[in-house]
Amino acid sequence: MKKNKHQSSVPHHVVIVGGGAGGLELATRLGDTLGKRGEATITLVDKTATHLWKPLLHEVAAGSMDIDEHELEYLAQARWHHFHFRLGAMEGLNRVMKEIYIAPTYDDEGVELIPRRAMRYDTLIIAVGSVSNDFGVPGVKENCVALDTQADAAVFHRRLINACIRAQTQQMSLRPGQLNVAIIGGGATGVELAAELHNTTRELAAYGLDRIDPDRDIRLSIVEASPRVLPALPELLSLEVQRQLHDLNVDLFLGERVTKVDATGVHTQSGRVIPSGLVVWAAGIKAPEFLKDMGKLETNWVNQLVVKPTLQTTRDPDIFAFGDCAACAWPEMGEGALVPPRAQAAHQQASMLVKTVNNRLHGKALPEFKYRDFGSLVNLGKYSTVGNLMGGLTKGALFIQGTFARIMYMSLYKMHLYALHGLSKVILDTVARMITRRTEPHVKLH
Repeated sequence: MKKNKHQSSVPHHVVIVGGGAGGLELATRLGDTLGKRGEATITLVDKTATHLWKPLLHEVAAGSMDIDEHELEYLAQARWHHFHFRLGAMEGLNRVMKEIYIAPTYDDEGVELIPRRAMRYDTLIIAVGSVSNDFGVPGVKENCVALDTQADAAVFHRRLINACIRAQTQQMSLRPGQLNVAIIGGGATGVELAAELHNTTRELAAYGLDRIDPDRDIRLSIVEASPRVLPALPELLSLEVQRQLHDLNVDLFLGERVTKVDATGVHTQSGRVIPSGLVVWAAGIKAPEFLKDMGKLETNWVNQLVVKPTLQTTRDPDIFAFGDCAACAWPEMGEGALVPPRAQAAHQQASMLVKTVNNRLHGKALPEFKYRDFGSLVNLGKYSTVGNLMGGLTKGALFIQGTFARIMYMSLYKMHLYALHGLSKVILDTVARMITRRTEPHVKLH
């Protein structure tokens, strides 16, 4: 795509929609190179003003992490790294005009803050992540909280705190299941949330909610349709996590498919009723609904944009997609297999797309994505961390747990921060957090 002397001097415009882990890393790296040198204009579009690494949402929900300490302002990141940020949710696409349409934004009083507008692109990269998939189960929307965003996690935490305060001050006895928490879905989010909540409920009692006995009054449950938790991960890892959850007195309802959620609790296909005052839905994901048939791009049954090995969408070479919202083939795992929706996949794809955009600008062939699975880690809060390392890190798979696994898990977040801020800031922030954490409550109390 080299320009000759007759072509416009307007820089190539790369629009990235979605400021999750992959989208923000890509915008930052392209801004630090092409944007800084004036070779391209980089614009990031997101419906929220701040970024939080999504694997941390369960800690925010449990109150073991203060969201204010870890949020990143997109505008500040854009200023520091030579890209532009535009607030708003993408709601449409015109492939002929090469424009996206951004929905209006409203303030807290419902007054329009930013009107609906169009934005032109030369290269469009969609990285809008995923949302919870309720599979049409009755009552989920009305009675469950899904941990899709920072706002969702904050809502659940407020409900948890309010439920405990209400139980502490009410004159009557607790009704059955009043303080119980049911987590539907035994994937990583579900099991990590259960462990964090086990610790949170005990910390809350220690901070003065002394009429609540966590062992007597609060039951934590995981409801999973598969015969084991973490069904997508190796069985050895799954069984070890189940053992540790059992030690934490987390009730596991395995092989139970949820048929309804109402004000009394969770109902399953076997006829079981699990009384629950709070219910979290973490049973599956899909790409956001607006992607379905958008611009007549090809999507699959969970709204993911189908992409080629280059991460270009199948019907438009100027539009790319990656991360959870993209259906990218994983041929090493057999016909029909897709790259899993994990942070490590989005990070690898973002790294490749930096080279891809450079190649497009200079008329070179585009690289093809090959996913490398480095294993999985599951963090059970202060109690334990377990996982398996594989791929380029070991020959075969290596099961790990304890301190080493915990360090590896923490390093994943540090690698994300390194991609956004560089080494010096990560080191300084880590030291600062080690100092200030000693004087802060271990659970957010509001």
